[in-house]
Amino acid sequence: MTTVPDIATMDDVRKLLKTLPGPDLEAANAAAEREPQLTKPPGALGRLEELASWAAAWQGRYPPSMKRINVHVFAGNHGVVDEGVSAFPAAVTTQMVKNFEAGGAAINQICNAVGAGLCVEAMDLENPTANFTQGPAMSDAECVDAMRFGMKVIDKATDLVCLGEMGIGNTTSAAALALALYGGSAATWTGPGTGIDEKTMAHKAEVVSKGVRTNQPHIKDGLDALRCLGGREMAAIAGAVIGARLKRVPVMLDGYVCTAAAAALLGVDAKALGHCKVGHVSQEPGHTALLKKMNKKPLLDFNMRLGEGSGAALAASILKSAVECHNNMATFDEAGVSGKD
Repeated sequence: MTTVPDIATMDDVRKLLKTLPGPDLEAANAAAEREPQLTKPPGALGRLEELASWAAAWQGRYPPSMKRINVHVFAGNHGVVDEGVSAFPAAVTTQMVKNFEAGGAAINQICNAVGAGLCVEAMDLENPTANFTQGPAMSDAECVDAMRFGMKVIDKATDLVCLGEMGIGNTTSAAALALALYGGSAATWTGPGTGIDEKTMAHKAEVVSKGVRTNQPHIKDGLDALRCLGGREMAAIAGAVIGARLKRVPVMLDGYVCTAAAAALLGVDAKALGHCKVGHVSQEPGHTALLKKMNKKPLLDFNMRLGEGSGAALAASILKSAVECHNNMATFDEAGVSGKD
């Protein structure tokens, strides 16, 4: 399937998640057949070997390609900022979007370095989501609109899409979403975000806990949790994950917020993220805990916590290298090198 069906309700999304295409086993088998013939000891390239096979399986073709990499940064504002959970005001979201567009942010430089395109998607920044300590952050229609947008921005000609975000207050949403999905204590999922002090972080954990308690009656699955506790940019990320799956585009997820948004889909379908890798583990402590719950192993651990898709774009260079090695290394026969007896 290369087209995205229209969705009108969250139940439409639930039905769609149950019909997502799986990996292309023929392409994966072709990769598995070539790998032992390459001029190296078996397993010598470690995870690079697995990544090349994964790319082929989820692109649905062999050989895989990593010529066209796109980064989508979704930006949204959050009503929960009114609770004093961030070191920066909500206005910074709009200011940073302008910085992205002007080419002045870290993600611009990383995209330039790895040869990736950058798309910045501002999600109704003048209208923050509702304060989720008082009720659901989004209505059904608002969440569906954001997910639909995310689904449709993915270009089926892309070889890899890296997903990232920008949104003051969204680590609070990520923590609340993780708490609703996996339980535990709010303190486990709550981190410094934009650099708050310990006192503010304790208050932030209380806000996270209150938000989940307030919305518990409305939450039956991961999509409910996303609607009640997430932001428009997080819903768009979840939609982009679905759209990429339908269009046979592998996904590289960024940090805590991005991973939490994607995790909401696992609450409906345990196989929903097979086509996703996680680029890095954030310094946000909740991200480490979340990855363990999701059984996802990040590619990098660079003590980053910037967001913007920065870790995902950086990790894309590793996937690009994996595919280049797999496709272009000589085989033992081609190089005239003796293989293993």
